[in-house]
Amino acid sequence: MTHILLDAPAHHARTDDGPAPNRKRRGRLGRILGYLVLIVAAVGVLLPFYWMVVSSLKTNNDVFTIPVKWLPDTVVWENYLDIWRKSGMTTWLTNTLIISVAVTVLQVLTGSFAAYGFAKARFPGRDVLFLAYIGTLAVPWPSYMIPQFILLSKVGLVDTRWSIIALQAFGALGVFLMKQYYETIPEELSEAARIDGMSEYGIYRRIMLPLSTPALASLALITFVTTWNDYLGPLIYLRSPELRTIQLGLSTFISQYNAEYALIMTGSVLSVLPIAVIFLFGQRYFVEGVSTTGLKG
Repeated sequence: MTHILLDAPAHHARTDDGPAPNRKRRGRLGRILGYLVLIVAAVGVLLPFYWMVVSSLKTNNDVFTIPVKWLPDTVVWENYLDIWRKSGMTTWLTNTLIISVAVTVLQVLTGSFAAYGFAKARFPGRDVLFLAYIGTLAVPWPSYMIPQFILLSKVGLVDTRWSIIALQAFGALGVFLMKQYYETIPEELSEAARIDGMSEYGIYRRIMLPLSTPALASLALITFVTTWNDYLGPLIYLRSPELRTIQLGLSTFISQYNAEYALIMTGSVLSVLPIAVIFLFGQRYFVEGVSTTGLKG
């Protein structure tokens, strides 16, 4: 009996310690599989962009060859000079930049200010008004596109940059994102500022804005990318050739030079390049802002 009792702990120790290495191996295998899935997904997303960049450095006959040439036989840098000579790329980029910057600044200003009122101010009907405002996200633009066009025509904004700027200067999505972030900021900071005699405008400017840099950067990036890639708005409201944006200009360029495949790819690269550069510089704030706007403290 004594011999059996002495051997029992050793038997249980071997039984308990056995599955531990197996769990570690399974965990390591799961991480490796997860990384492989992410690598495959990243390749699938980036491969079309790589093909677009490589095609912009080919001749027209080499763009759609079968099998696909993933590296050009001869690098044709002249495509990036020809696109400027044969198109109004300078005008398109200038118009797009002006509109995108103006809309981004206005949306950040109006969205953050309205969100402060919904998050920190107390007034009757606040929650109902916020729900009604956010509910506009569910309304498709084509349902009120015609009345909107008639209204802007009557005030004389059609065929001007102000038509696009006025349409996109306010956004319910920005208000929602900023409100969620403001609610993570402790209310004690606002109360202490009010006790010290600071106005609501001062609290918004001196406390809320400095503490919400990640959310502001996320809103600015989302707004800039959306405005830069907008096609339907400029198509409806901007009629003059000198007011065309990059998306509208590339569409007209494709219709005129539909056989110039390399130049079409070159123009596409130039239209995507500013967005890629801005995202690379602002991705840290974007990730931080998106990850915190869903938290409520």
